[in-house]
Amino acid sequence: MSDELESLEPSEALDLYLESRSDDTSEKTLEGQYYRLRAFVAWCDEEGIADLNMLSGRDLYAYRIWRREGSYSGEELKTVTLRGDLATLRAFLRFCAQIDAVKEGLYDQVPLPRMDGSQGVSDSTLDPDRAVEIVDWLGRYEYASRVHVIALMLWHTGCRVGELRALDVGDLDLEGDRPRADGPAVHFVHRPETGTPLKNKEQGERWNAIGPNVAQVLEDFTSRNGPRVDVTDEHDRRPLVTTEHGRVSTTACRNTLYRVTRPCWRGQECPHDREPEDCEATHYSKYSKCPSSRSPHDVRSGRVTAHRLADEDRSLVSDRMNASEEILDKHYDRRSERQKAEQRRSFFEL
Repeated sequence: MSDELESLEPSEALDLYLESRSDDTSEKTLEGQYYRLRAFVAWCDEEGIADLNMLSGRDLYAYRIWRREGSYSGEELKTVTLRGDLATLRAFLRFCAQIDAVKEGLYDQVPLPRMDGSQGVSDSTLDPDRAVEIVDWLGRYEYASRVHVIALMLWHTGCRVGELRALDVGDLDLEGDRPRADGPAVHFVHRPETGTPLKNKEQGERWNAIGPNVAQVLEDFTSRNGPRVDVTDEHDRRPLVTTEHGRVSTTACRNTLYRVTRPCWRGQECPHDREPEDCEATHYSKYSKCPSSRSPHDVRSGRVTAHRLADEDRSLVSDRMNASEEILDKHYDRRSERQKAEQRRSFFEL
């Protein structure tokens, strides 16, 4: 780094930072960083800071207060959200120091809020028994439909919703007759150049074995007379899950999970004492307002919990889910302390 700083506007610095991360960061992660940092750029504009050279530690403390109080978003931020926002700002300022836009070490003056071990982890999940009930119900009443395939694949493979969306028909080996194959499987492939990157890029590529029942559902879904809408996307690829407009969107997959995890959708009594005709969660795009609705992330944590309850090999689960054992333990394992104790019982003489 040179002894003299070079003038740089906040908005221009943001563009340079995002460009610098584009080769080693997924599109979704970049998008999240952009949304967090544009709040900082807005604050700089509000404070009349047209040159990052002007920033001081006192400014960064003022920004933390401004951001925490919701001056940008309109509502006060939760501690975990604020910490993520400021951690991204730290990384941004570290980059700015490397290009001589701010003084070296300024990033270390960004005050991160403290959290206990549980504040950064969501406790929401889809109970494994409930997940099985939903998938079984769909198998009986909406067999091989798009809704059935979305719920079934998210539950059976434990994949991320972006990984499900990235699957093409050609990624299926439903006969299990490819070289070195002993049964049916699906292939998750990183294809950023045609719009379907995986979260962990090439490291996220893998084959996941599927059971014969799941293979049969996919066969019936994709067959010539099956319910899959036979369209190609803008890159002439044949997506597995489609709509009339092409490859299904992440939002559509998420809304599907919100929809089918509401008890009233399967005719069950509402556990929240709501009347369906008065409940906003019965309307499209409002399904997530139901306290019982669950997201694809909740399905994934439920799948990990089921693997843990079955005492399955941790390293194999890690490979299948494409996440480290540490991440799975921290963010996805929802076993209660009592459940863990009961599982340990069989390993000790009591």
